[in-house]
Amino acid sequence: MSRPRIVIVGAGFAGYRTARTLARAARGRADITLLNPTDYFLYLPLLPQVAVGILEPRRVTVSLAGTLPDVRLVLGEAGRIDLDGRTVHYTGPEGESGTLGYDRLVLAAGSVNKLLPIPGVAEHAHGFRGLPEALYLRDHVTRQVELASSSDSAALCSARCTFVVVGAGYTGTEVAAQGQLFTDALVRSHPVRKDVRPRWLLLDVADRLLPELDERLSGTAGRVLRERGVDVRMGTSVKEATADGVLLTDGEFVDTRTLVWCVGVRPDPLAESLGLPMERGRLLVEPTLQVPGRPEVFACGDAAAVPDLEKPGAYTPMTAQHAWRQGKVAGHNIAASLTGRELRPYRHKDMGFVVDLGGVKAAANPLGVPLSGPVAGAVTRGYHLAAMPGNRVRVAADWLLDAVLPRQAVQLGLVRSSSVPLDTASPELARLPDGRERQTASARPGAAAGGQKAVGGGGGEDTSRTITSPTPEPVKSEPAKHGNRPGQAPAENQPGPEPAKNQPGPAPREGDR
Repeated sequence: MSRPRIVIVGAGFAGYRTARTLARAARGRADITLLNPTDYFLYLPLLPQVAVGILEPRRVTVSLAGTLPDVRLVLGEAGRIDLDGRTVHYTGPEGESGTLGYDRLVLAAGSVNKLLPIPGVAEHAHGFRGLPEALYLRDHVTRQVELASSSDSAALCSARCTFVVVGAGYTGTEVAAQGQLFTDALVRSHPVRKDVRPRWLLLDVADRLLPELDERLSGTAGRVLRERGVDVRMGTSVKEATADGVLLTDGEFVDTRTLVWCVGVRPDPLAESLGLPMERGRLLVEPTLQVPGRPEVFACGDAAAVPDLEKPGAYTPMTAQHAWRQGKVAGHNIAASLTGRELRPYRHKDMGFVVDLGGVKAAANPLGVPLSGPVAGAVTRGYHLAAMPGNRVRVAADWLLDAVLPRQAVQLGLVRSSSVPLDTASPELARLPDGRERQTASARPGAAAGGQKAVGGGGGEDTSRTITSPTPEPVKSEPAKHGNRPGQAPAENQPGPEPAKNQPGPAPREGDR
């Protein structure tokens, strides 16, 4: 008798844990296939540390084959899914086509950059969802400081040393906090004009930093950033972006060559292509994570609208915390469905969050106890070491080396601006000149590397920094040659708290714990 075939689409937080839980529960009695564009799980919460050179890229990537020995890995991106024929059609990394048949299907495709109809943003900004974007940002920021140090123009020097981050959620806050420390260190080895200091702006339409957090800790984070020199502006966003800078909603034009887009995420378009009932871009599922009318199909993570049993009528937010936990429930329920056992609903209880503010500073709320400063910093790093499914010793070693040695601030040139467009359904893959997407050289086995489909399989926000359990389970583009400042007339579409048309509503603003 043939063994049941189980296909998992996506190896983010939800997909990875589904595969690991299911492999342990099935004990070789099922054929488990994991379809993912890259050969690793990306631990997204530490991505800001990659962007500023604290961690080497491979430290935040966990080998799928090395940690999921009983799971067959197929490299590729899911395209068409035939629900009636029970097949998944995909495209491999070199353009080849393939088909996978299944008896049970898990959709854990995750999320991609959230776009808003703001003129120039798609052309001049870069997101922060995958490893190629982090590698690009590190090179780009380093290059701007190096060019500024050799510039004879005070205005150009200032523009190159100005960095704008949009979105004051977890990710945006951490990028700005780490970035200010990084550029301050860069100018010590590449001195710029005496009247110029690297300047980071953090913008958000919300009325306070990290609006998802307790006001006291939000205030602590804001105070740390402002003392460090970060220009935090609440109730302000970008009205228009050009090659020369950005026009803000308050009318000010900021000369800059760097625009980092961290305003949130939206579900992977794959979910909507199925033609099944949706909830703001996410696939509606039952508390057991099954798709209504399709008991053989499960969905979890950012791609799924999972009923929040703790808040009747609501759905769980798109965070890595929920994705990680939903993956565990999905794995158990699939195993139970194969043996006729009862499926259990998804329930959760928040255990807190952590936000790394760079250096020894952080904000944390383990088990509801608010912490800040060095104590929070120690808790934050301890949590990440416990939550990572691999590479703990290497991560700890990099942290130790960063504490005693200066960072190697050099450009590697692995990722070009055109390779990481903001408007992409695959932030984990670098785009080739002909428009195709593939792994960067650093993403090939044995090298430092890219991201993964729907990184986080449910880590929509940098809320992947949300504490789940103490056990180890969970820019702007190169300036164009020419560019004109935007006129003074207000742009037709301005950013606001409402999501862009056809995009999910209250999606978490960038980041994740």
